[in-house]
Amino acid sequence: MKQISSRDNPDFRRLLRAAAAKRAPGERSKSAADVALEGVHLCHSWLEHVGQPELAFFDAARQQHAELSALFEAIEPSRIRICSPALIQSASQVVHGQGVMFLDEAPMPQPPARLTQNCLWLDRIQDPGNMGTMLRTAAAAGIRHIYAARGSVAAWSPKVLRSAQGAHFLLKIHEGMDLLTLLDRLDIPLVVTSLDESTDLYKTRLPTQAAWVFGNEGQGVEAALQDAASFRIRIPHDAGVESLNVAVAAGVCLFEQRRQLSKRCGAPDRSGS
Repeated sequence: MKQISSRDNPDFRRLLRAAAAKRAPGERSKSAADVALEGVHLCHSWLEHVGQPELAFFDAARQQHAELSALFEAIEPSRIRICSPALIQSASQVVHGQGVMFLDEAPMPQPPARLTQNCLWLDRIQDPGNMGTMLRTAAAAGIRHIYAARGSVAAWSPKVLRSAQGAHFLLKIHEGMDLLTLLDRLDIPLVVTSLDESTDLYKTRLPTQAAWVFGNEGQGVEAALQDAASFRIRIPHDAGVESLNVAVAAGVCLFEQRRQLSKRCGAPDRSGS
C-alpha cells in the first residue's frame, strides 16, 4: 500500500477526473473509461460482483469505522492508497463521505447476437437521476440488459451510481449504442410510449418479452424508433399534466408488464415490491 499526501499524485489526479466524470483526451490506450465508486455499499458491491478494484483509496482514520476497516482488509495491499481525511474528502461527491473510493474501468459487456429477452433501450437520456432510477427500476422488474444510445449520460458516472443504489451490478449495461442497428438483432417486439396513434397501457395485452424504449426528456423517442415499434402505448393520466417524467413512465410500464405476466401465469408476484 502507498501513502498519498498531495492532490498532484498521478493516481489521485486520475481519481479526481473519474469522480468528476472527466477523462483527459488520449490519457489511456484502453477504450473503457474510468469509474469512481464512493461509499462502503457501492465499493463492497463492486468487490462482490466484479472483483478487486484497480485502486482503492482509504481514509487514514479508517480504524474508527468497523465497516470501512473490514473493507480495507479485503483489498490486496498493492492496490491500496492511504489518504488523509481532508484529501479523500476533496475527491468526494457527497457532503459527508464515508472514507473509501474505488477506481477501475467501467465494465463493457458484449451485446448478445440476438435480443430475445426483456430489455431496456434508453434513447439519449440526459439526467443522471433519471438514468439511475431507470436502471434500478429495470433491475427490480427482472430486466438484465440495458442499451443506452449515444448521447445518453454515462451510466457509470458518480451521480448515476448513487441514484441506482447498486443496481448496476445486477445488469449488463451496453453504452454508446446505435439503437437503430440493434433492430436487426431483435427477435421480440419493440415497445415505445407515445401520445400519438397509441393504445392505453392498461387496455393493451403486453408481450411477454419486449424491448422497451424510453426517450430523451425533452424530445422523446427518436421518430425512426417510433416507426419501427410493434406497440405504441400511452399511460393515461390527468389532462392537466402534459406528460410523465421518463423514469416514472418506465416504472409504470415495466411493472404493468410484470403484473400482466403474473396474472397470465396464475401466480402472485413475490418480488416484495
